[in-house]
Amino acid sequence: MAHGYRAGMDAVLLAAAVAPAAELMEAGCGPGVALLATAFRLTDARLTGIERDPAAVALAHDNVAANGLGDRATIVEGDVFVDIPGTFDGIFLNPPFAEPGEGTAPKSARQSAHVTEHGLDAWVARLSNHLTGGGVLTLIHRADKLAAILAAMDGRLGAATVFPLRPRAQAPASRVLVRGVKGSRAPLTLLRGLDLHDASGAKFTPEADAIFRGRAAIDW
Repeated sequence: MAHGYRAGMDAVLLAAAVAPAAELMEAGCGPGVALLATAFRLTDARLTGIERDPAAVALAHDNVAANGLGDRATIVEGDVFVDIPGTFDGIFLNPPFAEPGEGTAPKSARQSAHVTEHGLDAWVARLSNHLTGGGVLTLIHRADKLAAILAAMDGRLGAATVFPLRPRAQAPASRVLVRGVKGSRAPLTLLRGLDLHDASGAKFTPEADAIFRGRAAIDW
């Protein structure tokens, strides 16, 4: 296709990181990439995706139907900060990476997907309130936002676990996957993480390739 939505690596990596649970929710599911990948990996889970952009909601509905997942995946049009329908055993998200005034503003049609109206503290506070006891919040974000993520989790979620994602070996992490568990008092764990590309940068590492092909999940 010359035009249309292109799924990014972040959504696939997020889906590979979601902990198994009976009832899962994606906050800001867009057209449903991470939601559908999670549904195919966790075949016993029921999933709800919340998205406020009507065009993305329509795509998500079509994608759920096209993949035969209508019995396990539901798309709700609404604002995560207003319309979360109940509590969930797990919530996952790939939030907008930038705050207002940070970085280069994208085209207006995609601005809400890249620039958030709410800080990380507000995201974590809102979503942790909709987790059941022992429920897991999982997110992917820029590595330079790790301190803000951990600060937002403090006092709300325990057992914080950080999984760095490096473009290649010897490079600093550009992304982090982070988990937190509601009601846990376990300390922070920093894992080795994953190198996405080989030394040349031209090929995925075998570990990353297996994740992107749906043959493996993130090893927490």
